[in-house]
Amino acid sequence: MRWKNDGGWTTEIALRDAPGGFLWRVSIADIERDGPFSHFPGVDRILVLLEGNGIELDTDAALLQRLDRRFAQVAFPGEARIDCRLLAGPTRDFNVMTRRGAVEAAVVARPLVDSMLLHGHPGDEWLVHVHAGTVLAQRGGERLDAATGDTLRFGFEDDADNRVVLTGSGEVILVHLMPQTGHASHPTPEIRAR
Repeated sequence: MRWKNDGGWTTEIALRDAPGGFLWRVSIADIERDGPFSHFPGVDRILVLLEGNGIELDTDAALLQRLDRRFAQVAFPGEARIDCRLLAGPTRDFNVMTRRGAVEAAVVARPLVDSMLLHGHPGDEWLVHVHAGTVLAQRGGERLDAATGDTLRFGFEDDADNRVVLTGSGEVILVHLMPQTGHASHPTPEIRAR
């Protein structure tokens, strides 16, 4: 969908709806020109640079972050006033938004070499976005293939079925979505190379 300010495009990858708005949303944004980001009160955001020479994000006249290398990332609250400046031409960015107090996210962009093991707790979800290459995901007897541009989603219902093995070659963006209950938070997400 085209942005309201006409500065770029958003391609939605996945969304978990809830009364009053989404619990989480994952998308790719193509930023074509300088301009403000939309406001998302009560939402935490993580942005990862995928392609292009980068961006600078400013808030209230103070530099928030300069993303000028591939897979660099920044986290910020959705209600912040953010102005984006392109460093040298358009960029493509990976965006994760989570409803504060309901879901927490951790994002890792990395090469996939050999195999990798993902673990989850009951209620967790993992998204595996294939930025480049191919991935084979195995969980129990289930096998799923994915290629560049595909995204796999895994939910975890109980501790008996809490691991996914990824093999292949290329680059992946891993999003670990963890429900928050009260003020407790999950341990750091576990990603193991095997």
